[in-house]
Amino acid sequence: MRSDTVMKNLGTGPKPIGLARPLFPKVGVVAFVPEEWGGTWLSRHQVLTRLAEYFHVVWAEPARSWRELVLGGGKPVNRSHRSETFPEGFSLYQPEKWFPQFDRPAWLASWTAVERARRAEDLLRRRGCKIVIYYLWRPYFDRVLESSSYDVSCYHIVDEYSFSPTELPLTDREIQLIKRVDQVFIHSPALLERKGHFNPHTLFVPNGVNYQAFASHQEEPADLKSIPHPRIGYIGVIKSQLNLRLLLGLATRHVEWSFVFVGPHNSLGTDALLVEELSKLPNVHFLGHKPIEIACAYPQHFDVCLLPYKANDYTKYIYPLKLHEYLAGGKPIVGTPIRSLLDFSHIIKLASTQEEWSRALEESLAPDAVSIDQIEKRRSIAKQVDWETLVHTIAGSLCNRIGSFYKERFAALGSETCQASVSERSW
Repeated sequence: MRSDTVMKNLGTGPKPIGLARPLFPKVGVVAFVPEEWGGTWLSRHQVLTRLAEYFHVVWAEPARSWRELVLGGGKPVNRSHRSETFPEGFSLYQPEKWFPQFDRPAWLASWTAVERARRAEDLLRRRGCKIVIYYLWRPYFDRVLESSSYDVSCYHIVDEYSFSPTELPLTDREIQLIKRVDQVFIHSPALLERKGHFNPHTLFVPNGVNYQAFASHQEEPADLKSIPHPRIGYIGVIKSQLNLRLLLGLATRHVEWSFVFVGPHNSLGTDALLVEELSKLPNVHFLGHKPIEIACAYPQHFDVCLLPYKANDYTKYIYPLKLHEYLAGGKPIVGTPIRSLLDFSHIIKLASTQEEWSRALEESLAPDAVSIDQIEKRRSIAKQVDWETLVHTIAGSLCNRIGSFYKERFAALGSETCQASVSERSW
């Protein structure tokens, strides 16, 4: 365990952290991510802010396409996060507007990617970093590896990018990326089975939870108070991967239950009509997007939590971020039997048809589903994957890849004596 005097809990969202410096201030990480900082918190937000406890971290925002800049369109730039206070070891890099992204020709795409990486890396060099790690969160960032200035590279796989109505083979490009990097992190069992054999330095890192935030008692949110029990709830993005037709059938069938959805709408396509039909039902409540520091209160005041995914080639590979958030709250869970949830069939109920879902929800509303014993079993599982623990593992694997010196120094963090003085060292 790490000393509280050295490691501060980052909490559930972007708030100031009183950390004097990273534990290894001469090591820096450039994280190539597919979105701007602001917005819904994803696994990479959780990982990278906590990784700043160990190393300097730069969140390199993606460049705008030249078509967006020249022809217009696309999402407006979200600059609301510019005034946030970040951990001392964490900073943002936003590519200059006049330096857009090109997809072709290949030489120009590679040159601009490398140049943007170099500019992000300069932030680390100015902070005294002697060792630089490139941390890729999408396969198309592979062009930055043409740079010769980084020391270690890693690739964090959180989705299957070849999904379609029928499963597609892995691209040679992604296979080569997996083989090329020094370290691979994979967050779902199905992805591990599909891609874990290409690189011997591959580590399974599931989605985690800020256990303290989701397990500690939270006051009932004001917009929940008027919604009657029993509450069947979902928290997360409302998107086409959800089985909205199933949810419409359940809500129509069980008018005695309140169905509550907390989260923004995104990429609904033709399923937008189903959301519209759901929103017309008097027992269905869409409460919209909530900041992460507030969102953790909602599952505690549901009676049953939902993981209602479609069963297809895409959802086969996901590992729901909300799984362990629900478990930390101790609530009964009903979900679709996708690959990542099968390992939890002893603690959550899985259902496919509407009849199975109705029966599973009814059983989950029974008094024995919320016994003290059941609550503690759920929480004990979530506690094992606290984000602090997972990121500690990630940091350790990166130290191993840097070399024996950092491997040994990281191992020394297991000493209580070392922990008390580690922040004073210049590793």
